[in-house]
Amino acid sequence: MSFIFSKLVWALLAPGTLLFLIALTSTLLWRKRPAISRALTIVMAVALGLLVLCPVGPWLIRPLETPFPAPDLNTLSVDGIVVLGGASDPEATSLARMIVLNDAAERLTSFVALARRYPKARLVFSGGSGDPLRPDFREADEVRHFFAEQGLDPDRVLFERDSRNTWENATMSLALAAPRADEHWLLVTSAWHMPRAMGCFERAGWRITAYPVDYRHYSFDRWLLFMPDQQLDMATTALREWVGLVAYRIMGRTDRLLPGIENTPP
Repeated sequence: MSFIFSKLVWALLAPGTLLFLIALTSTLLWRKRPAISRALTIVMAVALGLLVLCPVGPWLIRPLETPFPAPDLNTLSVDGIVVLGGASDPEATSLARMIVLNDAAERLTSFVALARRYPKARLVFSGGSGDPLRPDFREADEVRHFFAEQGLDPDRVLFERDSRNTWENATMSLALAAPRADEHWLLVTSAWHMPRAMGCFERAGWRITAYPVDYRHYSFDRWLLFMPDQQLDMATTALREWVGLVAYRIMGRTDRLLPGIENTPP
């Protein structure tokens, strides 16, 4: 139930949805409540102006991407690697009969590179369906072909195909991999998603090292860029993650609002 509820809440809180609702309300009120209509129009104009003039997206996403710096692989001995899904469109991949990646593709490409660097490491891919309307399209079922195309034997990989969110990524991957206490594992996911992912893995009882990829805050971090679509896309990603962090803290799935390497318990 919490999975469905979270999807509904975000559908209403997404910046694009809010802008649409403001515009719709302003239009409906312009005859009977012109003052309110004008105020809503001003709010919408200011919001759009910020997206055009200011690097709103990088401002929101930078604090999410900095808590876990990338580790020095030359100093690590790696026994296993977990990568979280969210880098491909499983429905489009199934229908197109070829992998359809999205803007988090570095999760998969970095995973393949790490698997080659550590040929003896155990490998886990964690990702089912995060779409309540299309639960049968599961990312774990589709990325097998991508790994094979990239020269990574899918038989090396344990595929966790039932998780629907980050908390289930952590708990189900832990149950599948059953890591020993003396093993050193890497967690691969987008840098902006890493605080919530690490918080969940730690809460589930898995001490793991963050390996962040897919950095976003370096892009479009300039004033007067006049690219509101890119700023809105990045702001949407960041706000969704901030909402997720607050929700997970309230539900007890993390023990800190913003997990980071400096406040990770020993």
